[in-house]
Amino acid sequence: MDSLKIEIINPKAVKLLQNLADLNLITIKKNTSKNSFAAILKKLRAKSKSAPTLDEISKEVDVVRSRRNGR
Repeated sequence: MDSLKIEIINPKAVKLLQNLADLNLITIKKNTSKNSFAAILKKLRAKSKSAPTLDEISKEVDVVRSRRNGR
């Protein structure tokens, strides 16, 4: 069984997908928050004791940029 992620552009496609589900040709599952980006961020932030300061972020960005540019 294959799994696909589909982005619906035209709302009429929802009706077509629902018809296919009614014929038991496909199943439609809602996206759960377990795999959402917000849930992952929340999980990562829960493990962190404190957020980095703006100065710490700026220093890290400068280090990465200098490595990338070969300076």
